[in-house]
Amino acid sequence: MKTNIKELPVSSNSIAVVNRKKISVKLKQGLVITGFIAPALLIYGVFVLYSIAMTFYYSLFNWSGIDNNFIFIGIHNYIDLFKDELFWSSLKNNSLLVVSSLLTQLPLGLIMALLLFSPIKGMRFFRSVYFMPFLMSTVAIGILFTFMYDGNFGIINNMLGSIGLESLQRGWLGNESTAIWAVIITICWQNAPFYMILFRAAIVGIPEELYGAAMIDGANSRQRFFKITLPLLMPTIITSSILSIIGSLKYFDLIYVMTGGGPNKSTELMATYMYEETFTNFNMGFGSSISFSMFLIALVITIIIVFSDQKRKGES
Repeated sequence: MKTNIKELPVSSNSIAVVNRKKISVKLKQGLVITGFIAPALLIYGVFVLYSIAMTFYYSLFNWSGIDNNFIFIGIHNYIDLFKDELFWSSLKNNSLLVVSSLLTQLPLGLIMALLLFSPIKGMRFFRSVYFMPFLMSTVAIGILFTFMYDGNFGIINNMLGSIGLESLQRGWLGNESTAIWAVIITICWQNAPFYMILFRAAIVGIPEELYGAAMIDGANSRQRFFKITLPLLMPTIITSSILSIIGSLKYFDLIYVMTGGGPNKSTELMATYMYEETFTNFNMGFGSSISFSMFLIALVITIIIVFSDQKRKGES
């Protein structure tokens, strides 16, 4: 037997009360969320957004950075920057560092992360050894490798001499053709363990059931890596690529310690060029234009990578 259920009439006042309650609840939730993130937003706004805005502001002036003589010149600093051969040379070196980091640091980090899961005795020792370069002071690493690359008593030239390759001996940091590569090798050696930690954490999160099912289906280790591990590591690879690119574009400390941009500006990066113009030549306006250009280049590259990844996800 069917029963008819009559709908009770709902007045407009009741609907208004319900809507007000929903708005009140959402408002309270929004205030709570805002209260939790407000300190982080304040710090981010003061130390990041405000700094970026002031960098662009200073780039519009001819200013030494130490007096009150502000002369507004508009985008003249950027015009001079684009005509500056040293800026393009430093950008070229930064681009070389970006490519070298992507092709060296990320693969090395992935290989070391995979080795940590291999059944090798003494793996705890290797974990410490792998991560040690990233824990060392950058200044200490710079001084250490400066002695290693020394043309007179460096260990690299001594090793080459001991195996009969005296013709390859040289002052690695004093030669314009080898200085940039010597520094890049040092940078990659120091930072590869950081990506090892990222990849290791991502690999731990891959369900073991996937590997078990693949083994039951007869997949070998190579097939499991390319069909399971690598696809599931793509988000981490994208994140690591962004970090590597941004880090390479703004790199400063190791170059400054080892070569200072020399010899003959052959290892000059945008960051070292910016530092020299701002704090050595006291040209704050021009140095700010270099700094803001670095920010724009990193921002554009990051947006391209993120949108490309979103497009890839959409197609897949």
